Amino acid sequence: MEIEKDKIYSISEFVAFLNEDLKWMKAKIVGEVGEAKAGPTGHMYFTLKDEKDGSMLNCIMWSSKYRLFGITLEPGKKIVAYGSPNIYAQNGRLSFVCDTIELAGEGDIKKQYDELKAKLTKEGLFNVENKRAIPQYAHKIGVITSKQGAVIHDFLNNIGKFGFDIKMIDSRVEGQGAVEDLLSAIQTFRKKDIDVLVIIRGGGSMESLMPFNNELLVREVAGFPVPVLVGIGHDKDVPLVAMAADKSESTPTAVANLLNESWEQALLLLERFERRIFASYGLIFEKYKKIENRFKISLQNFSNNLLNIKISLEKYSSNYFSKFGLLCDKTKEKLQNIEKIVNLNNPERNLKLGYSIASVGGKIIRKTSDVKIGENLDIKVSDGIISSEIKNIN
Repeated sequence: MEIEKDKIYSISEFVAFLNEDLKWMKAKIVGEVGEAKAGPTGHMYFTLKDEKDGSMLNCIMWSSKYRLFGITLEPGKKIVAYGSPNIYAQNGRLSFVCDTIELAGEGDIKKQYDELKAKLTKEGLFNVENKRAIPQYAHKIGVITSKQGAVIHDFLNNIGKFGFDIKMIDSRVEGQGAVEDLLSAIQTFRKKDIDVLVIIRGGGSMESLMPFNNELLVREVAGFPVPVLVGIGHDKDVPLVAMAADKSESTPTAVANLLNESWEQALLLLERFERRIFASYGLIFEKYKKIENRFKISLQNFSNNLLNIKISLEKYSSNYFSKFGLLCDKTKEKLQNIEKIVNLNNPERNLKLGYSIASVGGKIIRKTSDVKIGENLDIKVSDGIISSEIKNIN
């Protein structure tokens, strides 16, 4: 918007004009906190001073934002503030309205980390007995990370093909502005039907991992309704979010492998059961063949005995049993009927009915793994043996 040179503006119009342009002048500034006090509604009013020449800038941070970042503003503390300038029309005062604040001194960052860690440890927030196991065969997975960069690709490339239902929320994962995104994503997933929540990002310095040391975020993770699995790379000090999670891994790939683990074990178990079932059937079939062979021998012996009896009866009936001719004829007829029944139940008869017996090297084939391509196959039919070569196994 451009100012009109010939137009006469009221003070309020001109201030509104300036503020319309000023709100787009977003910037990060660094300075040392001078005076700092809270207003009646909880808004923070403070000054930032330039260490080099003492330049001063009035700053405001609304209470909702101030509570979010967990930093106590007090004189002498060095911070980085992100926001834009604004002129308050009632008194013409220029102030820098802060969207985010973060500690600038490495010592202050470490001090805040240690103090919050000690506080939450004393509350028992990191106790091992509070940790929940990551569920076996987790299917519905909520993922919070940035969709930009390699992290999400590493995770998706390593997650197994087990039909996972993955819901992802894109979130900033670096800088204090990430705190709002992360809290919003977690609160959204509270309303979703998921088995496990996954929070992942790459490694970095303590300064870049500051959002994951935010007290509100740590408490959200600790109180989440389903187990939380975190994969945040770190150099030295473990992020407090990782300490509050039910399980922590160092990389997104390790997180994916952990989720795959129970499914891979289940697959191995199924394969083992499959082998046992086939082995059991093989043993049963072997026993059946042995019984079948014994039955054949018994039938043959029985048939031979019947034949011997028949011959004996025919030989002696005419010479010695003429008076019992009729009885012998009836007996002979019964024996013939028995012989027919035996022959009908003879397994060799199946060959004449169109069945066949396949073997390799004299060994009967029971399953495809008993043969190899290129071996010679003998197929016994009713009137002989057919020899062929194995070309394919389906």
